Amino acid sequence: MRIVAGLYGGRRLLAPKGDATRPTSDRVREALFSILGPLDGLRVLDLFAGSGALGLEALSRGAAHVTFVDDANAAVRAIEANLEALGVPRERVAVQRRDARAVVRAARAARHEYDLVLLDPPYRLAPELGRELSPALAELIAADGRIVCESDRRAPLGLELPLTDERRYGDTLIRIHEPE
Repeated sequence: MRIVAGLYGGRRLLAPKGDATRPTSDRVREALFSILGPLDGLRVLDLFAGSGALGLEALSRGAAHVTFVDDANAAVRAIEANLEALGVPRERVAVQRRDARAVVRAARAARHEYDLVLLDPPYRLAPELGRELSPALAELIAADGRIVCESDRRAPLGLELPLTDERRYGDTLIRIHEPE
């Protein structure tokens, strides 16, 4: 696994040990970030971050700040190791070992806004998360912001928000939402 393009392009990433994390493939990340286009100056929230590959790709492509969220110790250790190996300035990132739903509720209450939210939950959780996260995510997204969901095509993460793009890469389904 590696960063596909940008400032850290070509650099290798560590993934958490075990099978609890399923990193997004280089091919899917490359396609996704081509669809998203320029990310210069964006504030990004990477939920269920795992190795941090999606958020790190966003940083590499110009995002101003990324908040990484995962509740697994192994994932947080991998994110921290990747940040260290890449030499990412600490003021550009925040890493939280917390449940993504709790972070979304807290960010909503604090009226935080993000330009891009990346959601890549464990596939088994995807079907139940959509209804729960949709109202809060709609309030977290800045004007012209987007929410990207990755899930298994057989059990999609169904956010109740306007869908603007949907792509399938093998068994992986990418959906892009742009709340009104």
